[in-house]
Amino acid sequence: MTTDATPIDRAHAAMQAAPEDDAARLRFFERLADAELVLLLSRDPEGDAIDPDLFELPDASYLLAFDTEERLAAFTGRAVPYVALSGRTLAGMLAGQGLGLGLNLGAPSETLLPAAALDWLAAMLSETPRTVTARPAAVAAPSGLPEPLLPALDAKLAAAEGLAQAACLVAVTYDDGSRGHLLAFLDPLPGSEEALARATGEALAFSGIEAGALDVTFLPASDPAADRIARVGLRFDIPAPAALPGPPTAPGMDPDRPPRLR
Repeated sequence: MTTDATPIDRAHAAMQAAPEDDAARLRFFERLADAELVLLLSRDPEGDAIDPDLFELPDASYLLAFDTEERLAAFTGRAVPYVALSGRTLAGMLAGQGLGLGLNLGAPSETLLPAAALDWLAAMLSETPRTVTARPAAVAAPSGLPEPLLPALDAKLAAAEGLAQAACLVAVTYDDGSRGHLLAFLDPLPGSEEALARATGEALAFSGIEAGALDVTFLPASDPAADRIARVGLRFDIPAPAALPGPPTAPGMDPDRPPRLR
């Protein structure tokens, strides 16, 4: 069995050590959303439909998920059907269903998340910043940003492999005189705009910052506006994809086709 602490373990320990710290709580839920979880099923999947095993308690019913296959095996003690899916996919599936989540039972980070916590997480993950098409009247180096934002953006964009060449953050003044900050994605992969906006929104949400505090736009790197932004902006390089993945086939592995609860 794997004994090394996982990102969820570390975030859970930090949250338990500082129960009044909202930032620690947000980091735990961010790690949960980013993690690949294995969800215990009562039987093998049929197509995209899954039938999760339910753990009944007097107050509610809970699905059981673990952040490693070893932890699932240690808990059940036998071979069981399961499906792998991200925490954000699972939260979206369970939102409004009235079901809780038993996470990592038997592990250091074991916790029971009530249905309300999953509804809250799904709502957090649905927040996206405003996408603007207007040309900024003036741009400058960013300033006065909340301290947690930059490392959060850096982590999120480092995981957006191949979705754009880079992103640049600038202070912006629009034609109507309004001011703010703008994150410009350069040479985005066609069709990636929603995913990039969602990643930006998550960085904002889990930093404790309102989504409205940052706008996003998408520009070809050859655009003159992109050149002006790149000259003064704070640049985030986005890694190229390591390899072209094959088509996902198992339930839960395709983010555009999440599994359906039976």
